[in-house]
Amino acid sequence: MNYTQSKDRLLSLIREGGKLDILSQVKLTALLSFPSMMAQMVHILMQYIDAGMVGSLGASASASIGLVSTSIWLFGSLCAAASVGFYVQVAHKIGANDFAGAREVLRQSFLSCILFALILSGIGISISSYLPHWLGGGEDICHDASLYFMFFSMCLPFSMLNSLCAGMLRCSGNMHIPSILNISLCLLDVFFNWLLIFPTRTFQLSTFNFQLSINIPGAGLGVVGAVLGTAIAFIICSSLMCYFTVVRSKELSLRQDSGTYIPQLSTLRESFHIAAPIAVEHVIMCGAQIVSTIIVAPLGTIAIAANSFGITVEALCYMPGYGISDAATTLVGQSLGAGRRLLARSFGRITLGMGMTFMTLMAVVMFCYSPALLSVMTPDVAVQKLTVQVLRIEAFAEPMFAASIVCYGIFVGARDTLIPCTMNLASMWFVRITLALLLVSTMGLPGVWIAMAMELCFRGIIFLIRFHSDSWLKAFSK
Repeated sequence: MNYTQSKDRLLSLIREGGKLDILSQVKLTALLSFPSMMAQMVHILMQYIDAGMVGSLGASASASIGLVSTSIWLFGSLCAAASVGFYVQVAHKIGANDFAGAREVLRQSFLSCILFALILSGIGISISSYLPHWLGGGEDICHDASLYFMFFSMCLPFSMLNSLCAGMLRCSGNMHIPSILNISLCLLDVFFNWLLIFPTRTFQLSTFNFQLSINIPGAGLGVVGAVLGTAIAFIICSSLMCYFTVVRSKELSLRQDSGTYIPQLSTLRESFHIAAPIAVEHVIMCGAQIVSTIIVAPLGTIAIAANSFGITVEALCYMPGYGISDAATTLVGQSLGAGRRLLARSFGRITLGMGMTFMTLMAVVMFCYSPALLSVMTPDVAVQKLTVQVLRIEAFAEPMFAASIVCYGIFVGARDTLIPCTMNLASMWFVRITLALLLVSTMGLPGVWIAMAMELCFRGIIFLIRFHSDSWLKAFSK
């Protein structure tokens, strides 16, 4: 039995009330988790290559992107939050064997989400010339940072479409198509960046008496080339993601029946109930991230670049956790949609254990091999040393960070978003920001990352307490 057949058979047992022993649950969790994990890992690898391309232009180029990275995260995460409100409903309806209802939600999600993305895009474009100055950037990096954020904002509708359709496919149990397309997104991003960042250059190949000159075309756009390459990759892959969702998906293909694309009040109300706390959390959390950027900015270009590289490399640890979190949302959502609370709890425990194990292993890799990674990503020795220092601080917090990431995916599958979002906000603002302000003046960038590590440990502990209390299961019946 191949991957798709095995996965579909096990998912059908959830919907039809069939028996799933522990081994079958672990197998299904692995079948859903690993494609998403591999996509996340490839995504990080491509980010390393991307960062290395920009890093080769110098510390100022890296700092210009790092300065607006938290604001980019805010706008992108708002798109993701809007899509969550709809695709979690799809998971519940598929779990209840209501495939027609799932397709109705899918139809109604398009207009709402794209309009929201267009509004965000307009806001981003309008503030792009002012944002780097608001964040405390120096004149040497503000111009490139403004252009980077402006082009990113223009691409937001395609980012939204990619997030929405990928989430719909995952919640239907189809993990491999979103994974393949997101891997393709990363590869295309690197390819287009390679063409757009650097000028036309010539490579000389010499073997014995044979010499060959190869001209590699390039636009020489620098930092702007990096964001344009990403934008083109998003346009291509989001279009394909939409095609596989609305045409090729066995569960969600809109060719199977007809219905309205006008959002209905009941669908919007349920979407708002799920997504609003997440959206508010992202705004306030990103506000905290922006405050962190403002705290780091006065430390200078080297610290800004090191902070940016550190965030990129740390993703090596936590992206597998997000892959497992995606699987947790699907498994818990479908189990609760089918009325199987004990199975939802069991899937929660399995995904939590798997996430903490993988992220701990990745933390060991990061601790040991971060010097080698940084030597590839940037030629600046000062940036390399400072980045390695902060990453080795952060490595000790990754197991608890895993707990918070996977628990969050579990809670989202159960419609439990308000209290977890509040927990995230309290942890971020009252622990991380407070400690960072206290430590930065005496310890510099390492003090900011010590504050981050302590906050992630605290956050993981409170999420584990909520998970083991089973209070998240009660949210589904409200």
